[in-house]
Amino acid sequence: MDTVQETDQKPVTEEKPKVATTPPEKPVKATRPAAVGSSAGAKTRTVETKPVDPVNKTRRVVTWTLVTGFLATCFMMFLRFFLPRTLFEPSTVFRVGFPADFGIGVDTKFQQQYRVWVVRNAERLFVIYARCTHLGCTPDWKPSENKFKCPCHGSGYTSEGINFEGPAPRPMDRAHVEVDPEGQIVVDTSKLYKWPKGEKDEFNDPGSFLPV
Repeated sequence: MDTVQETDQKPVTEEKPKVATTPPEKPVKATRPAAVGSSAGAKTRTVETKPVDPVNKTRRVVTWTLVTGFLATCFMMFLRFFLPRTLFEPSTVFRVGFPADFGIGVDTKFQQQYRVWVVRNAERLFVIYARCTHLGCTPDWKPSENKFKCPCHGSGYTSEGINFEGPAPRPMDRAHVEVDPEGQIVVDTSKLYKWPKGEKDEFNDPGSFLPV
């Protein structure tokens, strides 16, 4: 009989091919370029700015203020050169009211505005131009002394403007007066009536007074 030799046979298994695995790549960190003139490992330096000196700041402000003021002054002088040089004075012709508005004596209400006094006596009304005949100062009316007194050099005038003391050489002038159609007194200081020293007076000329 044939003998069958049993041999130990191991089961044959198919081996799977091994796949080579590679470890995952680590993310590469982005690196900043090194500063010019410094190494990559050099530390960053912080630049500190110095505060502005308040003294220098004030000096600059003052300097610019002076420069601006100087330029503005030059500009105004330049404009003034081309502007007409006129003096604005009050009108020489004006109304002072009705004759009945004035009582006997000296009325000083128009002295500041027109430099005149309205004087009325028993016979006439006239207007004195308030200018001292010595050096042109404006006298003051002194009711307690019943006279005009110049504060500059002491010239004295009566209530009618006639000089009697001090250096004044002659009486004060009188302005032209007339009555308009409405009955008001119109004064014109551009036309004055005078009494020159040693000459005939003009105080009785037509227009130098109004009869009342």
